[in-house]
This record gives sequence, C-alpha cells and structure tokens, in this order.
Amino acid sequence: MFGKEIYVGRRKRLLEEMRATGNDGRRGIAVFLGNVEAPQNYRGNDYKFRQESSFLYFWGIDEPGFGAILDLDSGDEVMYGNDVDIDDIIWMGPQPSVASKGGLIGVDRTAPYLGFFEAVRTAKVSGRTVHFLPASRYYNTMMLSSLMGCPAENVRKTGPAYGNPEITASLELTRAVISMRLIKEACEIEEIDKACEIGWLMHTAARQACKPGVREQDIVGKMEGVTISKGWGVSFTTILSQNGETLHNHSHHQIITPGRMLLIDAGAESNTHYASDFTRTLPCSGKFTPKQREIYDIVAECNELAFQLAAPGIPYREVHLAVAAKMLDGLKALSLVNGHIDDMVNEGIAGMFMPHGLGHNMGIDVHDMEDLGEDLVGYDDDQTRASQLGLGSLRMARRLKPGHVITDEPGIYFVPALISKWKEEGTDKGMVNYAAVEKYLDFGGIRLEDDLLITEDGCRRLGPHRLPIAADDVEAAMASEQDRT
Repeated sequence: MFGKEIYVGRRKRLLEEMRATGNDGRRGIAVFLGNVEAPQNYRGNDYKFRQESSFLYFWGIDEPGFGAILDLDSGDEVMYGNDVDIDDIIWMGPQPSVASKGGLIGVDRTAPYLGFFEAVRTAKVSGRTVHFLPASRYYNTMMLSSLMGCPAENVRKTGPAYGNPEITASLELTRAVISMRLIKEACEIEEIDKACEIGWLMHTAARQACKPGVREQDIVGKMEGVTISKGWGVSFTTILSQNGETLHNHSHHQIITPGRMLLIDAGAESNTHYASDFTRTLPCSGKFTPKQREIYDIVAECNELAFQLAAPGIPYREVHLAVAAKMLDGLKALSLVNGHIDDMVNEGIAGMFMPHGLGHNMGIDVHDMEDLGEDLVGYDDDQTRASQLGLGSLRMARRLKPGHVITDEPGIYFVPALISKWKEEGTDKGMVNYAAVEKYLDFGGIRLEDDLLITEDGCRRLGPHRLPIAADDVEAAMASEQDRT
C-alpha cells in the first residue's frame, strides 16, 4: 500500500475527470466493487486472493469483501466492509477495524458491506446515474447484474451512461480510469522496477536449471518459488516449453533435449501487485545451432530496433510495422520470403512468422486494464484495429507518452498448421518460399521480451539488470553456470 496521499489524490483527480464529462445535477455515483474469495471446492479452501485492480488503484485495500462509492455530485466517499466478529477472530486472529483501514487511504466514512448494495439500489431507484467499470470476475459480474437489473453480458461491455437506454458499464468512467492508469506515477514505476528485479531472478534461476535431462516442470517450480519468496507470485501463468511455436504453451511435461530451444515467457508481481513480463529463448544444449542462431539474431535485432524507436509521440503501431519490416528483411536474406519489403509489410506477410502484436501495456495487471476493453486501452480514438494476422493482435498501438509502460516482444515462429494453411490458400501471394520454410517445420519458435518505460526523451528498460539477450551472451552465461554446477 502507498501513502494515503496517493489514494486521496487519485480519487480527487477521478472526481475532476468525471465532473468534466457529466451534466451538472445528474453526474451520479461511481461504484467500485472489490473482489471476494472464491472457493476451489469448498468454503475455506479458497483460491489465492487477488484484489480487483482498479479497486486497488483508487482504494488501496488488498483484502476481500470491500466496496466503495464516490459521489460525483457531492464528492462524498464511503468505503464498505465488515468488521470481524468472534468467529472470524477464532480463525484469523484480531483484525484492524474497517474505520482504521479507511484512515490508511484517507476515507473518513465507512459502513458495513451490505450497505454498498443498499446504497447502489437507492441511487438507482432515485434515478441517479450509476457508473461502474466492466467486471471480469464471476461474482462481481453477477452482483452488478442483479443490482443494475441488466443481463450479465451487459456488465462486461461499455456504453455511454448518459442518454443510453441500455444499462452497461460506464464508458465515461472507463475512459477516465484508463487515462489515469495508463500514465504511471513515480511510486508505481518503483514497484514495477521491483517486479522486474524479481523477474530477473526467476529467469536467471530458469537459465541455470536448463540442462539436458531436466523436466520442464522442475524449471517452472524453481522459477515460481522465486516469485513467492520475493513477492506476491507470478503475474500470469508461466509459459515454458520446447515447443515455442505454440504462443501460450502451459504444458511442462517434456524433458530438456539437446538441439532444441526452450522458450520462457514469465513474470512476477511485487507485493503491491505491480507486474513484470520477460521472455527469453535458450539453447537446451547451451549453444545455438547455426540455423537457430540465424533466426535468433533476427529477433534480437528486432527487439533492439523497437527499443531504439519507442519514444514520446511515436505510435507503437508504427514501431510494430518497423519491426515487421526488419524481420522480413532478415528472413529474405535467408531466402525464406521474397519480394519488396514494403509490399510484404502491406500484405501482412510478417503475420505468418509473428502472429501476435509487438507488445501491450503493463502495470498493476500484466496486460494492464484489458478487462476494461482492449481497444479502449490500447488504441487512440483515431486508430482502428487492423484485420491482418499479427498486426490485428497488436494490443498497444497508441502514440507513446512519458509514463507509459509497455512490452517489447518480437518473435519468429514456424507453426506447421499455419504454414500449411497459408500454402493451401495462397495467402502469401507468392511471397513465401515454402520449399525453404518447410525445412523449419520442427524448428519451434523464438521470442525475446523486455519491459519499457517511456521517458521524456525516449525509453528505458525497466529493472536494475537486463537478462542476457545477445546469442553470445546467452551462451556465455549458460557455460559459466554449467561450470559452477
């Protein structure tokens, strides 16, 4: 938790943002419903609790069973939660009062948890506008659906709160929250740096454990142990596989085999829930084959190009396209594609080799605020999402501003089913040399990812250390670590 002045300042700014968009006398209330505990199979055996991120951002309380209301007309703030009773004390021990927790975040008025639902119903019945954010968790979705008297699917989509006959999550509130959370404060950047340090430690542990004969699952265990000992845990489900062509491969059953590569995409959360997200691809035998190194070097050069281009005023969509051109130039030198680079970029040929976007926003969530609407978060109002494979999956296209935190994660993958589909359908328009590409059907994939903070004059990589990324440096690190074990 930050100092209470942080949360007071955030709510004050949100009030100002919302008053600027609403009509006097009918601005209404903004409601925030925190997460509750969710049982795995019976009450008392719950999944690890994680607070709803916007609630955490504005209200700071990292515990289940809280709600809060900001009155956009009067400016009144009320936090709702229950004090413990004797049954709670038996199981949990004495706990601070809700009022004392309110004092930590600068909220003077508190009330029992059920009062949240009564206050929302009263506001709705009296004709006041009730602004809420799109829900992601099942409990919050169903509770808001019941409170607002609308279908559950409406709770997860946005629309204007004023003059809209359909009840949906508030577009005005969603835009205001996005505008604030996109630009990271100094205290947030400090926490992200901490998360990146934990991420560095977890990837270092993975590199040290990557040896022939070791189970992938054993490596995952070492990595995730680091995150729990140093922070809250992983920021997303760990991706670690020798089948790197599968973008989100969560199967860890294989044995590390010489001649293959191990793709590791993993991150950590600090104890305040700020995230890191790194990807490295390692040679399982400690050295890349010449064929692997050729592709690896292209990806490393693309990663560096994105870092050099990312700066205030530059749309990240343009950085993605520049990386696509760089990638295609490298693949053309290997005779895997042919044609003019600009033509190949325009036709989306890069999508066969990198069927994802260059990066996404990162913050309290590893894919920051995508629960609020991916296009609202990642695209400026004058931008539209492309339909091309790869570019169409770009989650962050906005013009960059100081304070943005984004990922830089180019990759090259040889996906047999996708290659076969493009060949059969002629999607490449004669620009892919399938005779050459099909020699890579057992290659796998390579992705290299760093986390970037946009600064006043460019960007910097987050975290106190950078994981080895140049092929020579990766091999040297692995050789040194092999020698010590």
